[in-house]
Amino acid sequence: MARRMLGTKPAGTMMSDSTSDTMLRLGVNIDHVATLRNARGGAMPDPVRAAKLAQAAGADGITLHLREDRRHIRDADLPAIQAAVSIPINLEMAATDEMAAIALAHRPEAICIVPERREERTTEGGLDVAGDEARLRDYIAPLRAAGSRVSLFVAPDEAQIEAAARVGAQVVELHTGAYCEHVEAGNTAARDAELRRLFVCAALADELGLEVHAGHGLNFDNVGPIAAIPELVELNIGHFLIGEAVFTGLEAALAEMRRLMNLARD
Repeated sequence: MARRMLGTKPAGTMMSDSTSDTMLRLGVNIDHVATLRNARGGAMPDPVRAAKLAQAAGADGITLHLREDRRHIRDADLPAIQAAVSIPINLEMAATDEMAAIALAHRPEAICIVPERREERTTEGGLDVAGDEARLRDYIAPLRAAGSRVSLFVAPDEAQIEAAARVGAQVVELHTGAYCEHVEAGNTAARDAELRRLFVCAALADELGLEVHAGHGLNFDNVGPIAAIPELVELNIGHFLIGEAVFTGLEAALAEMRRLMNLARD
């Protein structure tokens, strides 16, 4: 099945012809469907089925993280999902030679480079782009040449945003984990300070010609202020939506997230 390619409009604009320029794209991360499957072994629940359901429910893209230890998505899941859906695939991966070879073999529409440590449960922080510029510049170039849009997952830090532009990334995905943790803890001052950093860094990224995405830890209760960031083009949300789908179904979970995102923009 032919997949819809991501466009090349300037940062801050919507790339889907079916939605207005002010609407956010919603990328749905299906890793934790694979986590459930892997917990018992076998084939169920099937990440391919989850990707198809997410597409039918209105997702703008499917995100999957192929970790070095394969704790979530497995190698065979990537081509199977590519064949099953027509919306863009966003492959999250570490900047390793193994992952580059996989990405070049399958050429997903989007690649998001993230830091990875074997002992972490989930991605705990942003990529240190400023401290690894030369290597990342060389790493990104062949991925872009193969036709994938390359994103770097970074903390809301101006030095990292500037470095991302220098190394040739087309997108930055801002790590919203610290903001979400402060919301959950009820730490209003820290929450507001982190939110200000996210606004400032989104504006800077847009000025530098980078498309701006965000994700990590977002849920119904905290997504509104993030979705209101005017330069933001896409949110990538996974763990919460898959967890909520256990109780309400994936279609209902996506519909409510979309409603809250649109409400923040309105």
